[in-house]
Amino acid sequence: MRRTAAVLATALSAGLAVGVHAAQAAQASPASQASRAERACGTPATHEIAQVQGSGSASPLNGQTVRVEGVVTADFQGADQLKGFFIQDPTPDKDPSTSDGLFVYSTKDVAVGDRVLATGKAVEYNGLTELSPVTAVDVCGRGRVTPTRAKLPYDPERYEGMLLRFGQRLTATETYQLGRYGEVTVSAGGRLFQPTDAHGSDQAENDRRRLLVDDASTVQNPAKIPYTDPRVLRIGDSTTGLTGVLSEGFGSYRLQPTRAAHFARTNPRPAKPENVGGDVRVASFNTLNWFTTLDERGADTAAEQERQLAKLVAALKGLDADVVGLMEVENNGDTAVKALVDRLNAAVGAGTYSWVRHPNPGTDEIHVALIYKPARVRPVGAARSSGEPVFERPPLVQAFQRARGGGATFTTIVNHFKSKGCTGATGPDKDQGDGQSCFNARRVSQAKAIAALAAGEENPSSWAT
Repeated sequence: MRRTAAVLATALSAGLAVGVHAAQAAQASPASQASRAERACGTPATHEIAQVQGSGSASPLNGQTVRVEGVVTADFQGADQLKGFFIQDPTPDKDPSTSDGLFVYSTKDVAVGDRVLATGKAVEYNGLTELSPVTAVDVCGRGRVTPTRAKLPYDPERYEGMLLRFGQRLTATETYQLGRYGEVTVSAGGRLFQPTDAHGSDQAENDRRRLLVDDASTVQNPAKIPYTDPRVLRIGDSTTGLTGVLSEGFGSYRLQPTRAAHFARTNPRPAKPENVGGDVRVASFNTLNWFTTLDERGADTAAEQERQLAKLVAALKGLDADVVGLMEVENNGDTAVKALVDRLNAAVGAGTYSWVRHPNPGTDEIHVALIYKPARVRPVGAARSSGEPVFERPPLVQAFQRARGGGATFTTIVNHFKSKGCTGATGPDKDQGDGQSCFNARRVSQAKAIAALAAGEENPSSWAT
C-alpha cells in the first residue's frame, strides 16, 4: 500500500511537467498527425456510393455500416443548414439506374473539392439515403466533379445526392413557401396550371415538369428571403443553368443550389390594372389569418403580429378599393376587423374606411368580413347571410349604392369555400385524384348555395377563395 502511494505521489508531483511536454509534443508533431491521416486514408472504401444508393427508392444496405469514397460537391454544415455535406463518386459505375451521390450527416470540417473517405451507417431519412451516424471523415486529397446534365422531365431517384445542371429554361411557377422556408418551384415548358384549369394538363404531367428549389436552410421566416434582390421573384420569371445537388425531404425531391440562381424578369408586373370601366372599385383580399389573439392561427408574438398588420395595411392602401371583401379574419366579433380598419385609417386618413357587421359569422375560428369607404358608397338595407349548414364560414351579403348621386345598386357576396386540407375528409370529400384535392364535393355544394343566394340580386358580384 505504501509503495503504491509513493508511486502515485511521484506521478502527481511530475504531472505538470508531463502535461507540458505532452502538449508541446502534440503541437510540434505535424509529421505524426500526417502519419495518422495517411494511415486513415489507407483504410479503403468497403463500398461504392452506387452500391449504397442501389437502384430502388431505399438503400439495399440500409442499417449497415459502410465506408465510401467521394469528392465533396456541396457543403451545408452550418447550424442553420442541413448539418452535412454531399459527396459524389468521380468514377461512376456506368449504371444509369443508380445514383453516384450521397449525403453525409456530419459537421466534420470539409470543403468543396475535398476527396474524402467517410464511414457511417447507411440509413433513410425523410426519403433521403445518407450516412448517419458518421464515425469517420478522412480528407485524403482533392478532386473534381463535373455537374451532370439533367433535363425535366426526369427520373429523380437516379440522381439523388448528385450535382446536377439544368441547362433548359425553367419558369418560377409557385412561390408560396418562399418567404417561410426559402423554397420556390420551377417548371419546364412554362408555368403549371391546375389540371382542372382550362389551360391545365393532368396532374402526373405537372409532377414530371416541376422541380422544387430549396435553400439548404432549416430557418423559418428568414430575415433575408432568397431571390428578392434586387427585386422580388414573380411567378413567370425564368432561369437557365440551374445548378445544385438533388436532395429529398418532406415528401419532395429538392434541388439545393450550389451556385446562385438568377431569374430573368420574363413576366413583368403591369404598371397598373387594366381599366375595366365603372366608377366603383371592388376588390377581395385574403388576410391569411389576421388574428388579434396571439398564438392561435395567426401571429405567435406581438412583433410578428405587428409585421403582419403593417403588410396588410400597405397592401390595402395600395389597392385603394371602395369595397373590399376580406377572408380569414379572426371570428371574435368586431375586434379583429376593427383593429385592421383603425390601422388602415391611420395610414390613409381618419374615417376613410368602415366595416359591415356580419349577422351570422358562424362558429369557425375565422370568418369573412367587408370594409368600405363611406365617402364613396353607402350600404343599402341590412347585411344578410345564409343559414345553409353546408357552410363552415357563412357568406356575408351586402348591397351598396354610390354615396352621392345614388344610381345603380350592386350586391357583394363575400364567401370562403372549404379548404383543400384533408383532415376529416370522408366519402366523396376524399381526394379523388383529379387535382381538386379533398372536400371538392363540399365546395361544389357551397358554390351551388352561393349561386342560389345570388339569384335575384341586383348586379351581384361574388368574391370567393
